[in-house]
Amino acid sequence: MSQQLTREEQERKYPEYTWDLTTIFESDEAFEEAFKEVEGQIGKEQEFKGHLGDSAETLYQALALEDELVSKLEKVYVYAHLKQDQDTANSKYTGFEARAHQLVIKFSSSWSFLIPEILQIDEEKMEQFVKEHEGLQRYEFDLKLINEKRPHVLSADKEKLLTEAQDALSTPENVYGMFSNADLEFEDAVDSDGQRHPLTQGTFIKCLESDDRTLRQSAYDNLYAKYGAYNNTLSSTLAGEVKKNVFNARTHNYNSAREAALSNNHIPEEVYDNLVATVHKYLPLLHRYTQLRKELLDLDDMKMYDLYTPLVKDVKFEMPYEEAKKWMLEALQPMGEEYMEVVKEGLENRWVDVYENKGKRSGGYSSGAHLTNPFILLNWSNTVSDLYTLVHEFGHSAHSYFSRKHQPSNSSDYTIFVAEVASTCNEALLSDYMDKHLDDDRRLLLLNQELERFRATLFRQTMFAEFEHKIHQIEEAGEPLTAERMNQEYAELNRTYFGDAVETDEAISKEWSRIPHFYMNYYVYQYATGYSAAQSLSHQILTEGQPAVERYINEFLKKGSSNYPIEILKNAGVDMTTPEPIEQACQVFEEKLDAFEKLMKA
Repeated sequence: MSQQLTREEQERKYPEYTWDLTTIFESDEAFEEAFKEVEGQIGKEQEFKGHLGDSAETLYQALALEDELVSKLEKVYVYAHLKQDQDTANSKYTGFEARAHQLVIKFSSSWSFLIPEILQIDEEKMEQFVKEHEGLQRYEFDLKLINEKRPHVLSADKEKLLTEAQDALSTPENVYGMFSNADLEFEDAVDSDGQRHPLTQGTFIKCLESDDRTLRQSAYDNLYAKYGAYNNTLSSTLAGEVKKNVFNARTHNYNSAREAALSNNHIPEEVYDNLVATVHKYLPLLHRYTQLRKELLDLDDMKMYDLYTPLVKDVKFEMPYEEAKKWMLEALQPMGEEYMEVVKEGLENRWVDVYENKGKRSGGYSSGAHLTNPFILLNWSNTVSDLYTLVHEFGHSAHSYFSRKHQPSNSSDYTIFVAEVASTCNEALLSDYMDKHLDDDRRLLLLNQELERFRATLFRQTMFAEFEHKIHQIEEAGEPLTAERMNQEYAELNRTYFGDAVETDEAISKEWSRIPHFYMNYYVYQYATGYSAAQSLSHQILTEGQPAVERYINEFLKKGSSNYPIEILKNAGVDMTTPEPIEQACQVFEEKLDAFEKLMKA
């Protein structure tokens, strides 16, 4: 196996490319002190238990205390999970994360009486409390959302028991995370010259993007050989996750796991169904794209490992991190000065952990809390895709920054549903800028990349969403979720989405086993809905200019969770309760496909 830098080596040699977690806590000792402080505050809630309905002041004091402690708890948890993610094999920080997780459970358990007891207060009495107490008005929308959950909240004792059980119920997700990120190692991929290439979660896609088909196949075979060897084990962990979701939904009187999951963000189920139905309507476009890919690659039998390699050959577009920063700063200029200052602050103050190291969690994300910076994890490999990831995650981080700055702590977060809009809007702005500032060869390469993003985000994530819903339906119908059944369902969907031009082989039928989003309870569909909304919003910003920018920043980025996410998006200019944004995104895909096909066949 090829060796990577350890985390210690990374921090010693390239500190400027690692995130600065001392802005959360100066040291591990400071973390321990904060941990003990939060832990020591557990029990204070007892003075409010059974008394929330006594007066408006009592209710306010309880909500204010819980709000304050949640902010401190989040800070502790964020530090622990970021420390773990930078090196998942470091037992010290694995311990930190485990203890922080336990503290979250303990805290949640101690405060589990809050919502059931609030719901025991008569609605009219509650309205009177809010009306007469200025401090409570800060929590008015929170109380409204709680009130809407009346049919789904159990007694205080039952909610406490269920909260305490969540630690045990999260075992499948924890097992999968440790297995996939810390324990699983792959044989090096080998190219046509016999050269070995380190194969990790982070380098896998880069290998598939290679012009060398031998390398692509080797990476593909080696990765799925490992996952395939644990097919039954991983089907058990995913089945356990699905069972947990179904159990939680039924226990809280929801008709399905999907209804329960979407209700957390107050998203109508029609949004999910609109997405799948509309994407299915446009699948012939994806089939046309895969057929074109087969023709341009001149393949008699196109495999799944051929779907990532660029169709534009002999045009190299390496993207070192320093160059990527320049592209980002130029591309986001249409967002205006207020937005750009936030991006610059993130780059200058080490929000970003750039390069892969041994044990580092794969992928990329933005993470943080009300009292921390919005940190960004990357695994940089010098591709244009990395540039898009950087811009994407900065969209999340800027959204977090604005929300936390302009909203009180109780509404400074935002729902997952709108999160992907802010990130993908940045991607669309980047695409527009690059299209205008590249030579013809690299423009063609970019167009290829754009088609790939549509394939990977709009189409592929919708396929994931359809699979996720399918396995939950199987469990809800009382049917066994075996490895064979999951492989079968996934293969069928893969065939439906990608068409006959590409072979759906035995290896790809197991792809579900390496997708972490299936452990995130109906999360993944939001990449596709967010992508569609972002296409619309970026178009408004580029065509309307300042009015659209102000609407986007003031009515969207700064609003946090102060309104229903559907309404926040409407105020920003997009109605996701209709198929229209999905239709528009698919039509953009068709336009790009037409342009690409014309240029390639010219």
